[in-house]
Amino acid sequence: MALEVNGRTIELDENGNLVNYQDWDREVAIALAKIEGIELTQAHWDVIEYLREEYIDNNQNQPMERQINKDMSKRWGKKVTSKDLYKLFPRAPSKQGNRIAGLPFVARKGGY
Repeated sequence: MALEVNGRTIELDENGNLVNYQDWDREVAIALAKIEGIELTQAHWDVIEYLREEYIDNNQNQPMERQINKDMSKRWGKKVTSKDLYKLFPRAPSKQGNRIAGLPFVARKGGY
């Protein structure tokens, strides 16, 4: 599978995740979000940036949803629930969020 973005061909795996996370940029994220039926808001970008930072700067860590809740609560200065994150990423923040963030597929179950 492939995604065309601004004249570039971006390779996707069978799950719709980027084959090479370094092919990602904001335009790719917007194209991936469009496929998912999501219009990205600042809250989406905050989660996407967090997921990319965790992966790139923390030994390819792909946090589970409970950790995403805790870390986004710190960033946003308010309690963030799973419900809040599922409003942003209805097909699971740790899966759909990672996909839009250009990160590899996570095979585990979502939460805790």
